[in-house]
Amino acid sequence: MKRSRSVWAAVALLVTALGVSALPVEAATAATARTTACPTGWGSLPKTHSAATSTPVKNVRTGRHTCYDRMVIDIPGANRSALGYSVEYVTHLYQDGSGLPIHVGGGAILEVRINAPAYDPETGKPTYPAKAGRPLPGVDLTGYRAFRDTRFAASFEGDTQLGLGVRTRLPFRVQRTDGHVIVDVAHSWNGTP
Repeated sequence: MKRSRSVWAAVALLVTALGVSALPVEAATAATARTTACPTGWGSLPKTHSAATSTPVKNVRTGRHTCYDRMVIDIPGANRSALGYSVEYVTHLYQDGSGLPIHVGGGAILEVRINAPAYDPETGKPTYPAKAGRPLPGVDLTGYRAFRDTRFAASFEGDTQLGLGVRTRLPFRVQRTDGHVIVDVAHSWNGTP
């Protein structure tokens, strides 16, 4: 009996030292989900920052995170202070300039406006290879929890307009760093991943 306890104590010590969980994978995943606290205070009201740059948009990409899905608009060379935006839920997405409706899939639509062109201001040539009304090039939303669709609407008079289809109206935040505008959409309202 004494030897059995010492063997189990040695196994427990080894497991702890190696950082290995003694729980089955399913139980460990469930335990992690229960202990992960996600931010919920972002709200779903419009978010804006007044600034503008003539530095053009070069790319739009997305990523999946534990608590949210992320869209990053790349504007290389633009200083954080020059990056302006307007992001809000809309009932329909209408293309700037023409006013034509653009279908965006999902239960809710976020209109993302970046105060930067998607073309070279001197030549008018596109710097981002998107087409009006079409999904964003290179973006695959397979496996995303919040995002359902992306659409390029327009780049008109120095602004770039995108549509982001989400599962339902969810909390979101907008951040700026040098060269990037970042839109995060939470997976839920209640702080669960």
